[in-house]
Amino acid sequence: MTLNSVVLSSAEKDITEAIEWYEKQLPGLGSRFLNDIDQTINSIKDNPEIYRKVYKDFRRALLNKFPFGIYYLLESDRVVIFAVYHEKRNPKSWKKRI
Repeated sequence: MTLNSVVLSSAEKDITEAIEWYEKQLPGLGSRFLNDIDQTINSIKDNPEIYRKVYKDFRRALLNKFPFGIYYLLESDRVVIFAVYHEKRNPKSWKKRI
């Protein structure tokens, strides 16, 4: 069963900033980043429990081609995405959003 997902505005901002940065590095790279995000979110929605818990009930799914993790909470009928963080950033900083 595929769940619905909700991407919080803070996570949308993370994605937008990363896309803009990647586009400045190489035209088209931002689109590739967004495709990786979409594929990972679809994987989360299809199998939300396969990714391990990293803090309380929050889970993290790593992107396949970029050094980012998607931090999310599994609710009964949906997945709530809180952050999309570069793995070199302080992993504790996303927790300020909860």
